[in-house]
Amino acid sequence: MVRLGIETLTEGKADLLADERLGLITNPSGVTSDLTPTIDVLNGMDCLDLTVLFAPEHGIRGNIQADVTVEENIDERTGLPVKSLYGERKARIDENLSNVDVLVYDIQDVGCRFYTLVYTLAYALEGVAHADKRLVVLDRPNPIAPVEPVGNIADSYGHVDLGGYGFPIVYGLTAGELARYLNKRFDIGADLDIIEMDGWDHSTWYDETSLPWVQPSPNMPTITTATLYPGTCLFEGTSISEGRGTTKPFELIGAPWIDADDWADTLNAQGLDGVGFRPAYFTPTFSKHERQDIEGVQIHVLNRDEISPVRVGLTMLVSAFQTYPDTSWLEFNGGYFIDQLAGGAYVRKTVEDVDPSVAPIDVANGLIDSWSVDLTDYRGQYESYTLY
Repeated sequence: MVRLGIETLTEGKADLLADERLGLITNPSGVTSDLTPTIDVLNGMDCLDLTVLFAPEHGIRGNIQADVTVEENIDERTGLPVKSLYGERKARIDENLSNVDVLVYDIQDVGCRFYTLVYTLAYALEGVAHADKRLVVLDRPNPIAPVEPVGNIADSYGHVDLGGYGFPIVYGLTAGELARYLNKRFDIGADLDIIEMDGWDHSTWYDETSLPWVQPSPNMPTITTATLYPGTCLFEGTSISEGRGTTKPFELIGAPWIDADDWADTLNAQGLDGVGFRPAYFTPTFSKHERQDIEGVQIHVLNRDEISPVRVGLTMLVSAFQTYPDTSWLEFNGGYFIDQLAGGAYVRKTVEDVDPSVAPIDVANGLIDSWSVDLTDYRGQYESYTLY
């Protein structure tokens, strides 16, 4: 039985927030183990004074798709004002803390650098430090905690600049632990408290807990999605569909010019641990190749304890380019968004310059090996920030 940070708070530590005006950053994944929203829990406690809600990407209620503006509004259930944080930097948080003493953060993370909600946490740290307020993180499990940290140390994701606070693609920390890492490692100086969980450790996959999974964003429906996401999200930076607009985002990968059977055969021949590839035919209802019949593969997780999702994603990228080298699919929206995802041009240029005779998995392994110095340094710091 895992007891979440929100439950630890309400079952004995609410005095930490008593007599304080609270702001809450959350979304639908901020719930107790019996699915009561954190908004309702805090708003319903007489000893607490919840004054404002802050909406990250996808909104407080999770009904807004990726890259869609989150408008400021009034939450119908509580009557509380909702301030938008999506697409803005710390100044936006600073500007809305005049009637807040303590900012509370309760969102389910997925353990990957690509996830924009990670940056909401970083901006919350910056915001409270700048405004001389306090941040309290109600901790939750890292759903893919058993996956080893991997990736280059990059400080950006897409249009989001993290101001130099670098960490790998898979970082292996909970939201509370990542907040500690960012705050101490980069000397942000925020007044930070972590309300820890009970009964959880880093060897535990999310679905091995007693907790229900509430998707933290519209395209993160399952633990399998979260497991593959650190690798297949790289396709988000290309013209190949990453499965948005289907029921299997980040599991279905394809494009109109791909031969499903051929690609599946090539990928299965790589001998990637823990996964298998099935030819797939699908029609996205929105996003890339909307309403077009396209071919590709579905990645099936056969043994998640063996999987290296970043190796899977890199191998798929190399294989796709070896087969379709004359296309411009590495470009997306008029530029190389993949460079922003990958934390630089090195991954793309390696893929573009690949020798057709080299096995895709060998190229992927070479990329991962090139990050070993970064990873050694990160792992040397990692243990000092873990809480479980």
